[in-house]
Amino acid sequence: MPSQGFLSLSTARKVFAALGGLYVAAVVLLTIPYFQTHTMFLHAVKIPLFANFDMPEHFGLAPNKTINLKVETADKETLGAWFVLSDSFYHSLPTIPSQPADLIPTALKTHPTILFFHGNAATRALSARIQHYTAFSSRLSANILAIDYRGFGDSTGAPTQPGVARDARAAWNWLIKNGAPADQILIVGHSLGTAVSALLAAELSDEDISPKGVVLLSPFSSISKLLETYSILGVVPLMKPLATIPWVARFVLRRVIHTFETDTLVPRIKGPVLIAHAENDWDIPYSHSEALFDAFLDPHLPPTPELPANAASLSQDEWSALMAQLAQRKEMREKLVTSVELRNFGTVHEFMEGGRKVVYVQSLAGGHDYLGVQEGVQDVIGRTFGLFGR
Repeated sequence: MPSQGFLSLSTARKVFAALGGLYVAAVVLLTIPYFQTHTMFLHAVKIPLFANFDMPEHFGLAPNKTINLKVETADKETLGAWFVLSDSFYHSLPTIPSQPADLIPTALKTHPTILFFHGNAATRALSARIQHYTAFSSRLSANILAIDYRGFGDSTGAPTQPGVARDARAAWNWLIKNGAPADQILIVGHSLGTAVSALLAAELSDEDISPKGVVLLSPFSSISKLLETYSILGVVPLMKPLATIPWVARFVLRRVIHTFETDTLVPRIKGPVLIAHAENDWDIPYSHSEALFDAFLDPHLPPTPELPANAASLSQDEWSALMAQLAQRKEMREKLVTSVELRNFGTVHEFMEGGRKVVYVQSLAGGHDYLGVQEGVQDVIGRTFGLFGR
């Protein structure tokens, strides 16, 4: 019996050593650009397999409601895309259209359009994404343009941060060229797509171009902060084991080439913004959305007092002054932010900034991939951007 126990302990040690080796190997691979790009974008995962994008009906969309098309970028890549007609426009037609592409200019001029940027991995035909198109086209009466970034689906090229930013601008330009008014285009991003959306929104704001607004579904504040908080399957921390060796963690983070720092873009983004996150999101903690909402709010609050390294050295008067500053900041925040708790759904926080509304929806459910399918989230989007009553 003792020998069996010894063997079990020995086996356990070998298993843990192997797992540790795999962990170290995975972290090392993240520092190599090729593997980092494939890990971050997962563009080689082309789900559904062997998808025929010319037949969106095979994925549940109505006959001739969705047009498969190509969008060319400034650097000559070709992006696969779907344009989905608004349900209200589609149902207003006397018959099912035989040439739906001819109807795109009219649909763009008569109905708002959602420019949708999806997350990493898979393609525009993924079931979870199609559920978003269906919900947006029906409940929000909007057209949808959904693209596959370079390297995804049937698009050419390979993804990079500057590359997907060019893809986003190409999709925007395509809508404008085909007759969409800028103020009737709502930019909506999910997960990785929120970083792409923020890049586009900041670029447009720099050019004094005003879309209808920006919606960030399950965003991260930056890739570096995401790596620090990310847990594999929501259970195994990715970077926390490295915290015991600070220089290794710093080395890995310095090697990140696709930084996607949405939090630093906040000062450049103008117009209304809606951020939404589910509390049961296992992939990206909702603390990222809280941080982004705070980034919009912070310029209107007293600065956060810095706690000295040796807080114990503070005198009673200094400690009282510090607490007074924190109390003042909290009081100002409560005056600026209106929070409404909706039973069984979540909480909606909002504040007005220079005539534009900034909203944060923290839902109880929706996970990571199905947040935008929640009717409550759709309702807040519709009310915030005036998409109802059309």
